[in-house]
Amino acid sequence: MLDTTEIVVVAGGLAAIVFVLWFFFGARQAAAATADESGIQRIRVTVQGGFAPDVVTVKQGRPVRLEFFRNETSACSEQVVFGDFEIVRDLPAFSTTTVEFTPDRAGRFTWTCGMRMLRGTLVVEPDN
Repeated sequence: MLDTTEIVVVAGGLAAIVFVLWFFFGARQAAAATADESGIQRIRVTVQGGFAPDVVTVKQGRPVRLEFFRNETSACSEQVVFGDFEIVRDLPAFSTTTVEFTPDRAGRFTWTCGMRMLRGTLVVEPDN
């Protein structure tokens, strides 16, 4: 039979496991970029303990403007890295940093923070 302390420790451990599974494998917040009057696909991404939205859909061959608003001072979120596109940008706290490029190929591409702990996905769809 478990005493009260052991029950609390086991319950706390189970709660921590559930939290970690939810944090890393839970539902993603997805959004499609919208084209402005000049044809640039734009979307604002908030950086605060993660990226929101963390799945962004754009069209291949059209210019993309991602506006990262960093709403924190955590060291982990000081940079955003798009390795597949060779893009690295510093993200100053409490300000917006724009990342502009034109995706030349379709697919799913991961972006991360500088420490590779926070992740997002750029879904590039063929422009039919």
